[in-house]
Amino acid sequence: MSSTQKNLTEKVPIIQKMAFGSGHLVNNLLPGALGVFSFFLITAFGIDPAIAGLLSAIPRFFDALSDPIMGFVTDNTSSKWGRRRPYIFVGAILCSILFIVQWQLFESNGSTYNFWYFLCFSILFIFANTVFSTPLIGLGYEMTTDNKERTRLMAFANIIGQVSWMIVPLFWVLIANKDLFETQADGVRTLSIYVGFACLIFGILPAIFCREIDVSKKENKANLNFKSLAHNLKLLLRDIKNITKNNPFMRLCGATFLVFNGFQMVASFSYFIIVFYMYKGSYEAAGTVPALFSIIGAVVTSVLVIPVVTFLANKFGKKNAFIISTVISIIGYMLKWIGFVEVDENTIMLFRDATLQVGVVKFFVQIPLILLLPVPFMAFGLGGLFTLMMSMTADVCDLDELRNGLPRREGTFGAIYWWMVKIGQSIALVLGGLVLSFVGFDAGKSIQSLETMNNLRIWDIIIPSLTAGLAIVIMWKYDLSETKAKEIKEELIKRRAELSI
Repeated sequence: MSSTQKNLTEKVPIIQKMAFGSGHLVNNLLPGALGVFSFFLITAFGIDPAIAGLLSAIPRFFDALSDPIMGFVTDNTSSKWGRRRPYIFVGAILCSILFIVQWQLFESNGSTYNFWYFLCFSILFIFANTVFSTPLIGLGYEMTTDNKERTRLMAFANIIGQVSWMIVPLFWVLIANKDLFETQADGVRTLSIYVGFACLIFGILPAIFCREIDVSKKENKANLNFKSLAHNLKLLLRDIKNITKNNPFMRLCGATFLVFNGFQMVASFSYFIIVFYMYKGSYEAAGTVPALFSIIGAVVTSVLVIPVVTFLANKFGKKNAFIISTVISIIGYMLKWIGFVEVDENTIMLFRDATLQVGVVKFFVQIPLILLLPVPFMAFGLGGLFTLMMSMTADVCDLDELRNGLPRREGTFGAIYWWMVKIGQSIALVLGGLVLSFVGFDAGKSIQSLETMNNLRIWDIIIPSLTAGLAIVIMWKYDLSETKAKEIKEELIKRRAELSI
């Protein structure tokens, strides 16, 4: 391989990094908006809470089935536009349109009609989102062959992706604001249009500007047709079996499941603690504090955490960077006991009496200064996780090619990895609700007992700290080091050269 060719496979141009990052912005914005909007199925459209839970769970079932299938399809696609980009382009258009359509609900239609309307379009949306997100993840694994450049690429993409988490918390405030929308339902319908069009514009950019490195020959790939359906199913099951035997990858999945599951399990706890403990049950007094808490966390992740994690990975290796960042996050979880304090007239406020203007509406943005204490430490949890794990998964794909040959299976690896994330999220939502019931929390009451809130604060610390600690144990024996990854890369270059003769 010439030095020019080598450079082309290692360095990703900035325009491609930005385009890939825009895809990740969409990949975060859509599920984030979906989570916020789903809350209003109950309050705005009168759907029973148990039924609303089904509306969230049923599409997830189809999502779990479609992810590995889509990964297999993209791995074995041959086209002049590449393996991933055609699906990203079509998927971005479809899921953006369907996101808008599924939220065009009207209270006058009745709860039964709204249930079936939303369920049908939710399943279609989830499928379209799979068509978009699965090849997008796979694309990131094959845009460069360089170990460190993979980390830089994922870091860049995650920084842009964090922008979505600066936006999503504002949806709570905007939808419920009567100066903007007459009803919450109007807010949901209108904002869904803005979100959908934004995702359409940013979602197609990776398909237009990004380039992939596909070393697989056409003859190595499965035939994607109905006649080969049974055979392809066997190949998919074989691929999944081989992937489950990949010890480094299974450690990545296990660690991700634990860290993300722990974080998501207590994600809503901060909101309840802020409102019912810090502000004694007054939603009005709490104002924008819960949203600002999340927004500032996203800003810190982008500006501080991801650059630091990238530096640590390049300096000490990806595994060590993960362990360091996870330990820091545990410190952050413990500091929440200090950060969440009862607010009174003596509490020092950041941005006291400052306002944020969105359109014609102004919001107070003051926030207790002490509440920010745990934020930069906690941000190392997910910020480090997704920056490092996605880069390490790309390294694992090299190991798989060395062991099992072509075609490369980035799509299937990415699908299974994110399937673990989604499973973790689903389990977390259930377990989080059980914890709330266990401590005696009653959302129908404006005042919670001190015992209830202190118990909730304790679990808010213990759960993510425990799962993060277990993730460190799992990753301790992760043996795909930078040196080994480099050796695998060199061996693959030799093998590919022999195959091309």
